[in-house]
Amino acid sequence: MSDTRQAAILRPSERPTNERGGGARTTPLVTRACGSTSLINGITAFDPGAAIGLHWHNCEESVMVIEGQAIAEIDGVRHPLETGDTTWIPANVPHRFINASQEKPMRIFWTYASIDATRTMVANGDTRTIDAEHGTTP
Repeated sequence: MSDTRQAAILRPSERPTNERGGGARTTPLVTRACGSTSLINGITAFDPGAAIGLHWHNCEESVMVIEGQAIAEIDGVRHPLETGDTTWIPANVPHRFINASQEKPMRIFWTYASIDATRTMVANGDTRTIDAEHGTTP
């Protein structure tokens, strides 16, 4: 039985990048727009010292540091991460990533275990779909 979807080659340098604020920019890669039915992923780049707000998701997430040094704050505990270190975060666990360097950029590669992933900000309870945040809603 053949799947009618087409495979995709996604080059970050050719994909749109969205400003996240606070010195962070996200480049969505695999999304429902390219045909994915079970996961989404992308890259977020952080300027020196930049961080994203504390939040949680409605599904599992895995993050790999692909450049620089990071701090992963997961459920109130800070973990120093080096390039290549990878996290797995269960659904509904508050977390965030921080560039540990005040001088060099940091980048992470993230994967959500659902195309319907959402982000809920701890500070205000605001919930948005990842697709809506990244402008990838079909």
